[in-house]
Amino acid sequence: MSSLPKYDQIIQPYEHGHDHSKKTCLWLKNLPKLEPTNIVEITYITTPNGYRYTKGWYKTPRNSIARSRTFQGIADAMADQWG
Repeated sequence: MSSLPKYDQIIQPYEHGHDHSKKTCLWLKNLPKLEPTNIVEITYITTPNGYRYTKGWYKTPRNSIARSRTFQGIADAMADQWG
């Protein structure tokens, strides 16, 4: 069982200009919720086992380093909105 508190918000890369789906939970302390900046169509979906599926259902294995990276559009939105 996890000892983390419940997250405040879930964001997706496709809300910030990237054509991927990868759920990211945020725990916000004294910060407003992150607003979407550029919603785009999804072409890559990240599954719980770490595979990426394109619309043609071609799967590509990913390693833990690739899965842990923050998308640039999300980082830019955080910098712009939270300073």
